[in-house]
Amino acid sequence: MATRMPNNAGERTGEKGNGMNELAAQTFDSYDIQKLLELLPHRYPFLLVDRIVEARGDEYGVGIKNVTANEPHFQGHFPGRPVMPGVLLIEAMAQTAGALCVASQLDKSAPSVVYMMTVDKAKFRKPVVPGDQVRFHMTRIAKKRNMWWFRGEAKVGDVLVCEAEVSAMLVRE
Repeated sequence: MATRMPNNAGERTGEKGNGMNELAAQTFDSYDIQKLLELLPHRYPFLLVDRIVEARGDEYGVGIKNVTANEPHFQGHFPGRPVMPGVLLIEAMAQTAGALCVASQLDKSAPSVVYMMTVDKAKFRKPVVPGDQVRFHMTRIAKKRNMWWFRGEAKVGDVLVCEAEVSAMLVRE
């Protein structure tokens, strides 16, 4: 499924143009939950991305997590004052990036499994609580053979709640 972006999409991605004709709208893919289940090995309760609303190959993507009070980690983190564990925010970033990597390789031989390799520069800014919708903005910063490096920002609305750099490796099964 494709989503049309406004004419200023090129400005956000760093593309340069000389006028409105060169700032033409870009088309992004999106992946619903069924597609994510095809791309990722994760299953409930550890599939932490509900949808990818923007995907431009393996270069950029935005994943969404709708945080609900009935998720199992809230029973103990923390009773009476639920806060989504920061490590799960990082994992959701990695799952978003992993789905982008796998989707970009679907036309090449057998499907791959994706593994998170590193987490760097992680910072937690604000707590995420039930009722929040988190958007994971993932931008590829490097790629070498079967490894990818991404910079991620998790946001609730316009508020930055977490940021990190993660790397992923695809392994053919």
